[in-house]
Amino acid sequence: MNRSPMIKVAVIGTGGIAGWHAADLAKIPGCSVVAACDVNKERAEDFAKRYNIPRVYGSVEELIKAGDFDAGTVATTDPSHSPVSLALLRAGKHVLCEKPLAMNYPEAAEMAAEAKKAGKINMVHFSKRNAPVIQRAHEMVKSGELGRIMHVDGSYLQCWLTSDAWGWWQTTPAWLWRLSKAHGSAGALGDLGVHMIDYTAYVVGDISSVHCRLKTFDKQVPDNRIGEYVFDANDTAVMTVEFANGALGMMDTSRWATGVANAETLAVYGDKAAIKFDLAQSHFTLQYCRVIDRKLRPWTTIDCGETPSIFDRFITSIKTGKNDQPDFAHGAAVQKVLDACLESDATDKTIRL
Repeated sequence: MNRSPMIKVAVIGTGGIAGWHAADLAKIPGCSVVAACDVNKERAEDFAKRYNIPRVYGSVEELIKAGDFDAGTVATTDPSHSPVSLALLRAGKHVLCEKPLAMNYPEAAEMAAEAKKAGKINMVHFSKRNAPVIQRAHEMVKSGELGRIMHVDGSYLQCWLTSDAWGWWQTTPAWLWRLSKAHGSAGALGDLGVHMIDYTAYVVGDISSVHCRLKTFDKQVPDNRIGEYVFDANDTAVMTVEFANGALGMMDTSRWATGVANAETLAVYGDKAAIKFDLAQSHFTLQYCRVIDRKLRPWTTIDCGETPSIFDRFITSIKTGKNDQPDFAHGAAVQKVLDACLESDATDKTIRL
């Protein structure tokens, strides 16, 4: 019996999020995590021991030179996503990159173009796509079950600036860097809003225009900084959007949502039916309401079953040669919306995409 060759994967960047990469990939039949790479080689060595990874490298150049791997997952800091992904693609490797794809749209567009040129599988780790409710909501809107989409309400809220629900931010570098532009942070917009933009556009359709307001609040510490971390990244984003299908929507994200540890919500209202979900409550069920003969029916619960993780779909894409979504082109489209939000806030104008 012929067996498919083992897909050998290297994890680049061995910080917190990388643990998910290594653990989830190790569960997939026909996939083996063969290398860990980080500019902090000592951290990479500790990571490799924790996840039973045989080889360790201190740079992407060293990793590529050694070879003997098929794909790389990029779990580095945000500013490194582009150079690391481009290096892997140019070396003929498949790439799964963390979100956001890049620091700006020109960078993201270059990555999408290079991925197309290389002919390699390329995907963005928009992890919320793992939720079956998002996949089901996408199918319901696409099928026309909701009718014309008229109004959309989306949010992604957290409270870690007001509580120690995830550890007290003032004493934890893992949170401090997220408040500082110099450390690669794009603020709540780039950290949380990027997910909200992705899953909302995936369910509803492309965003055609945006008007955004960003705000960075005083953290009430001396000079608004702690050590090397200057707190200048945005904490809250509020935007009004129009979709290509004509629907209007409100979307917001904040780290100041007291009482909300982590909540991603979406409500989509059509002229025939509506759906809504809150991932903090369930990844597997959504609420559904429809109109029959102009009569409003009660809200009901739909079980959305299960869906393969993005890691499963990445490995399957490599095996089949068919690139699943979200690919780099989609990641670039999301980045274009993020850039438009920044431009809108700076000019107080609606930006058309």
